[in-house]
Amino acid sequence: MVERLRILPSGSDSILIELRGLEPTLRLLDHLRALEPEGIVEIIPAARTLMLRFDPAVTDRKRLTALLARTKLPARSERAAESFDIPVRYDGEDLGAVAEHLGWSVEELIRRHSEADYTVAFAGFAPGFAYLTSDDPDFEVPRRKSPRLRIPAGSVAVAGRFSGVYPGDSPGGWQLLGMTSVKMWDTSRPRAALLVPGDRVRFRNVTKGPGLVIPAPAPKSEPVRPREGLSVTRADRPALFQDMGRPGYADQGVGEAGPMDRGAALAVNRCLGNPRGAAVVEVLFGGFALRADRPVTLAVTGAPCPLTIRANGGSETHAPFARPFALDAGDRLELGTPERGMYSYLGLRGSFDAPLTLGSAATDTLSHIGPAPLQAGDRLPLANRPARAVDPDPPLPVPLPRVGDVVTVDVVPGPRADWFTEAGLAALATQDWLVTPESSRIGIRLSAETPIQRRDQGELASEATAKGAIQVPHSGQPVLFLADHPLTGGYPVIAVVARHHLDLAAQVPVGARIRFNPVAAFDPQEIKVAAAEGKA
Repeated sequence: MVERLRILPSGSDSILIELRGLEPTLRLLDHLRALEPEGIVEIIPAARTLMLRFDPAVTDRKRLTALLARTKLPARSERAAESFDIPVRYDGEDLGAVAEHLGWSVEELIRRHSEADYTVAFAGFAPGFAYLTSDDPDFEVPRRKSPRLRIPAGSVAVAGRFSGVYPGDSPGGWQLLGMTSVKMWDTSRPRAALLVPGDRVRFRNVTKGPGLVIPAPAPKSEPVRPREGLSVTRADRPALFQDMGRPGYADQGVGEAGPMDRGAALAVNRCLGNPRGAAVVEVLFGGFALRADRPVTLAVTGAPCPLTIRANGGSETHAPFARPFALDAGDRLELGTPERGMYSYLGLRGSFDAPLTLGSAATDTLSHIGPAPLQAGDRLPLANRPARAVDPDPPLPVPLPRVGDVVTVDVVPGPRADWFTEAGLAALATQDWLVTPESSRIGIRLSAETPIQRRDQGELASEATAKGAIQVPHSGQPVLFLADHPLTGGYPVIAVVARHHLDLAAQVPVGARIRFNPVAAFDPQEIKVAAAEGKA
């Protein structure tokens, strides 16, 4: 048997592999994980696609395509897996509607859902959210026409050919069948996600039993406050701890996150002699101040903001930007509003001792993972780690865009450029897109006079999205995904920002405009892969 693989470009450092369905997708996933190709950073599975994120210094699309062409796909998926029994109280709001759609009674729906065997196909949408496939071929249910604004944690739901359990309160459009008390996501466990791809699941009907006890959230212990260091005295907007993020957790539904402007975060640590991955404070559009209780050395990079030092004796001076400077005990530092860019990065020589989740101090605003945003009154813990020598005269950063500017951003067309008309592709590249106030670390919402027209109006099966992906909903007004973007998405991506312009795109302020510049042709490839003999 021969499998056809479609290789789609997805930015400068990832490709999307499209297969005919879920079953061969999982077989290829297992094969690649066992093979461990050189240069692969992460493999993100979805309903009929695999995204391969790679290190461009080690490999590229051409080499990976050649590797795939030599691949012999296994006849079956063989994964080490755990089995889980999940009790469900079947009293969901959509039981009647789902039963009517399938032509069953509610009793039959409950019976068949609780008697089926499930396999975790992939994760996404939210940390701990697992897409479960069923051995009952008749389960296929559309999403709700109007998504709910809040679905409670523990809700057992169905959509398409998948079942799932919501790990936390969130909006959603899946059909609700019931509730479970089993926690899908718990960072106190060695593996925070209960379910990962390959695991087996059975839902156990406890509707007529004594009922489920939904545990209340455990009270959060107060962090130990350091006795001296740095005290936050002002935080007008969210100020977040960030490091280089947490790649490698796609199987638990967790994205990489990390700083919006990675180059600026690396630069502030170079200024201070810190390791490249040391935690820094990301400050959105200034309005941040702190007081030193002991002598410290700091630096600020990214969006250039006025830096004012108010000494304990009342004198005032200005600190240099993108250069190390010192504070004495009692001194206060104020970060004013930058005239260019959006995100500034505050670093400390010897590093901040920020708490880690899944090995990283990065705050992911979509997944609600990582340290809470800093507020006035918080203390910044000091790590006092060894630091190296620094360059006394590092190059100054390049100017960032300001409100009213038109910023040219290079993009790589794909992976779904063929879902759009010629007029739609022209609309992307031949007009300026306004950065609207509805923008965040998750993504930038863009607006222009001419919307992007789709050729294919069908539903796209959920698939992985890259940082820098330009996703186009039915409105035709695109969203440019940034550091905290969802791991998977259901709208087609017309292009992805080139790697060398990701930091620039993140720093474009509200009120500026973006002109997208395609730097390559859309060139999907199709290859044939032999499948091993045997029943799949």
